[in-house]
Amino acid sequence: MTGRKAGIDPKLLEMLVCPRVKTIGSLRYDANAQELISDQAGLAYPVRDGIPIMIADEARSIEASTSRKNGGKK
Repeated sequence: MTGRKAGIDPKLLEMLVCPRVKTIGSLRYDANAQELISDQAGLAYPVRDGIPIMIADEARSIEASTSRKNGGKK
């Protein structure tokens, strides 16, 4: 199985929570980037070979990239 072809089981996604916000339903899956996104925490957790890496230190910040897309405006 390769990282780019693996997805997230929808049932698993329903059970997972962002370790920072700890709210059910706080994650969405970005298939193109192979990441679980927590908009509330501003973090993107990597998914490697279909396995979500739910460690905050492994996540990347999405606030900077979101800010750039909006022309620096929040």
